[in-house]
Amino acid sequence: MSLSDPIADMLTRIRNASRVGRESVSVRASKVCQGVAQVLKDEGYIVDYDRIDDGKQGLLRVALKYTSEGEPVIGTISRVSKPGCRVYNGKDGLPRVMGGLGVAIVSTSKGVMSDRKCRQENVGGELICTVS
Repeated sequence: MSLSDPIADMLTRIRNASRVGRESVSVRASKVCQGVAQVLKDEGYIVDYDRIDDGKQGLLRVALKYTSEGEPVIGTISRVSKPGCRVYNGKDGLPRVMGGLGVAIVSTSKGVMSDRKCRQENVGGELICTVS
């Protein structure tokens, strides 16, 4: 079965697993999905991720993070740029999610990075998703 949007599939799996309190979730591996997982880890939204080789495409196992009260750290995670309607922004046009408390994940020519890092590196790109 082929997926038309593997990034949206990854975000949906993370959203659903965190809502029911799962410890970890497995998603199909790709370079972009691995970049998104790295940004989520760097920004403190997930504990860690690791790549599992299954002889085919591979899997990413994402360990989800919860507060001391058991609430998921990821409140909302939503896809912005979709296969039918791509959204590109320059460094000045990148949104500030929740006034800077959230993060926008951007695919740039220098790899997948957060909106804060894009402003530091002075690059723009495709706005993949927002997390708060």
